[in-house]
Amino acid sequence: MIKSLRTKEGIRLLRDNYIGRLAFISQGNPYVVPITYYYDETSNSILGYSAEGHKMNAMRENRSVSLEVDEISSVNNWRSILAHGVFEELQGSEAKFLLHRFAQGVKNIILRKEKIIPQSISEFSSKLNSPKTPIVFRIRIVEITGKQRKP
Repeated sequence: MIKSLRTKEGIRLLRDNYIGRLAFISQGNPYVVPITYYYDETSNSILGYSAEGHKMNAMRENRSVSLEVDEISSVNNWRSILAHGVFEELQGSEAKFLLHRFAQGVKNIILRKEKIIPQSISEFSSKLNSPKTPIVFRIRIVEITGKQRKP
């Protein structure tokens, strides 16, 4: 049976994971790309970072974005949420502080879910291998919707 998730359940799914699919619009076309993210409970927002490029340019142009996160065990047992929000590029000390929060948060989720202790952020995200400084961003959540199916 398929049922809607309450906002609280959607936040729990968002909080307990670190890989999602970011949806954005570029030149009138929808794009969906996988990203590593961290849900920041203190600001009810999604933290991420990226190298300069198509995705960042598109989100600067159209700040309305969504993040899809799911847990799928089988065709009859899954949960999925869509967090709609507004992109915000961060800079300076705030960006540095939130990048640290992102790294610590993702490390904790990996430890809890996978029983692995990553030593550095580069173990779960490739962007730090880029010679350029990563761009830190936040998605301020406006709405969370979700569905689940259980046997």
